[in-house]
Amino acid sequence: MELDTNKKQDIKQGSVVVMGIPFDEYSSFLKGAAQGPARIREVLISDSGNWFTEQMVSLGDEDSFIDIGDLQVYDYFEDIEPAIFDILQKKGRILTLGGDHSVTYPIIKAYSQFYSDLNILQFDAHPDLYHEYAGNPYSHGCPFARIMEKGFIKRLVQVGIRAMTSHQKEQAERFGVEIVEMKDFKPDLDIIFTGPVYISLDLDGLDPAFAPGVSHQEPGGLSVRDILSVIHKLKNPIVGADIVELNPLRDINGITATVAGKFLKEFGGMMLKK
Repeated sequence: MELDTNKKQDIKQGSVVVMGIPFDEYSSFLKGAAQGPARIREVLISDSGNWFTEQMVSLGDEDSFIDIGDLQVYDYFEDIEPAIFDILQKKGRILTLGGDHSVTYPIIKAYSQFYSDLNILQFDAHPDLYHEYAGNPYSHGCPFARIMEKGFIKRLVQVGIRAMTSHQKEQAERFGVEIVEMKDFKPDLDIIFTGPVYISLDLDGLDPAFAPGVSHQEPGGLSVRDILSVIHKLKNPIVGADIVELNPLRDINGITATVAGKFLKEFGGMMLKK
């Protein structure tokens, strides 16, 4: 599926624009995340569910909820950021389907040109704060190091972390990253932000019981309800989100794709509602 240029003409102020970025060239362990966007869409169009969110927003009835297809990435540095910039210039808000987590860096690079006080709420098993990984400073293990060192955002809060290295702990302290480690997580967590929020969901932040279809399975993680409880409490405008690291090659009975589809609906509904 490629970008639909006709649907891009429908983008107006406040639109939530779904775009896939089927890119996994910077994955460090296994390939497969590039197949994520297509698999999530298969789940969404299935007759097994509907388009209503838990807050009673029907995405199927919203002309401000637009799926423009997938961005074909031929060059990581030249393709992703301009595509995001173009949508933001049209006053749209982007809900990205990855792809590996490396795509978040160029997305936020574009966002930083429109939002000077942006916050990121990240759900993940890993901080993704390596200075470089396997010789690649743009690996999916590094996007938040690049984001923080460039000063693209005001605040980064990471939830569900349970595979942090000593190097990444040092990086977190260096950049002032706020980490809610999984061992300290409480279901009633209520994070108060000042300014707009961007949500970045790495599906390996979930326990493998809820999301086995990821390349880096890390037991002892979040439940689907844990994440929904946190995001449903957010009171600030959600101006963008990404759902990354679905690897359909490792999924079981479409469980993880279904979970990703659930989050797509809930994120999209909250973005429209707020």
